[in-house]
Amino acid sequence: MILGSHPRDAGGGESKASPETSRLFHKLNNQLGIVLAHAEMLEEKAVDEAQREHAAQVVSSVLDALGTSREIRRLSETGL
Repeated sequence: MILGSHPRDAGGGESKASPETSRLFHKLNNQLGIVLAHAEMLEEKAVDEAQREHAAQVVSSVLDALGTSREIRRLSETGL
């Protein structure tokens, strides 16, 4: 997982999420991490403010998506 820690790593108890669900969250976070890295690179290398703003919008959206993924994972692991 790219961002955050897994609750079991911190002694958070047994996960209710299936191994397949955990694998899919891991895969999603890796894919979002790749998009984030490329967006940050585009933001750095932008030649004008419009390009920089567009790249920054992608960065912000990916960070939001990663947060949403973490929240869904947390809910799936607690059984809520």
